[in-house]
Amino acid sequence: METPPKELRRGWTTGACATAAVKAALERLWGGAFPEAVRITLPRGERPMFDVAQQGAGEGWAEAGIVKDAGDDPDVTHGALILARVRAAAPGAGVSFHAGEGVGLVTKPGLPIPPGEPAINPVPREMMRGVVAEQAGRFGAAPDVEITISIPGGEALAEKTWNPRLGIAGGLSVLGTTGIVRPFSCSAWIASIHRGVDVARATGLTHVAGCTGATSERVVQALYDLPDHAMLDMGDFAGGMLKYLAKHPVARVTIGGGLGKLTKLGQGAVDLHSGRSQVDFARLADLVGVPQVAGCNTVLEAYGIVGKPLAEAVAAQALAAVRERFGTAMDFDVVAVSREGAVIARAGP
Repeated sequence: METPPKELRRGWTTGACATAAVKAALERLWGGAFPEAVRITLPRGERPMFDVAQQGAGEGWAEAGIVKDAGDDPDVTHGALILARVRAAAPGAGVSFHAGEGVGLVTKPGLPIPPGEPAINPVPREMMRGVVAEQAGRFGAAPDVEITISIPGGEALAEKTWNPRLGIAGGLSVLGTTGIVRPFSCSAWIASIHRGVDVARATGLTHVAGCTGATSERVVQALYDLPDHAMLDMGDFAGGMLKYLAKHPVARVTIGGGLGKLTKLGQGAVDLHSGRSQVDFARLADLVGVPQVAGCNTVLEAYGIVGKPLAEAVAAQALAAVRERFGTAMDFDVVAVSREGAVIARAGP
């Protein structure tokens, strides 16, 4: 008897954790004592409780820390300590945000936060402003506060994210639109692709590239001498990239990848994950005119039989499928790359 699949546990975004830390710190600053735990209201009305993991205070300031729990999502910041230090500001100053250790600064246009600002996204900022207003009313204080968010070790963790490519220097971003991390959600990846397009357009790039993996990305970047922020982290999400580019175009788009994923793209798939799309080997056999290919288990096996003509046919079919679905307003080209990192076929300008 099969064991039913375990339901994956959701978690909380860095923005939610930072908001909880701000609330706990304000209770000490204005109320005189740290709570053991705090409850906050998320944008969709959920009211989770957060344990306060660290606390500190001094003349005119208080600081609280929350350990991020990302649930069952493989989030790079799972287990990180999110610290918020609050300090009373001048009357009428309102709420200001500052980057402490491990929180990045925005250096390029095109992101939701302008260059020069700490990488604390708009929704977390609104959540924190809401907590300031709530606590100010509770304690009879003026809602004028400087908030500094820190994530110890965040600069090293940021190297495992898209931040350096997107123009966020020195650390992580404080993210989240709902406050909730949903395990293995594709939405965060696709949102990062969209932000990559925004940054590329805002910095005046006319040529971007999306690749299915690290090898093809390295080859395509070198082939066209593209800067890092021209490289969109497409992965399996060809549709997520191309649909957004159709609405926010650039002059030229290169798609790079291995033969298996490019075959699926040419056969009409836009989600190239092995669990969500499969190669139709009968169609591939018809494409190359070699009936033996219909019995293959992998495209690599088929390539071993047919050789370079198969790679050229696959690249051409992928290009045709992209042009048919996403139009000709942009110049598309396709680069097929072997596992060893060699260019084995190209199609397009």
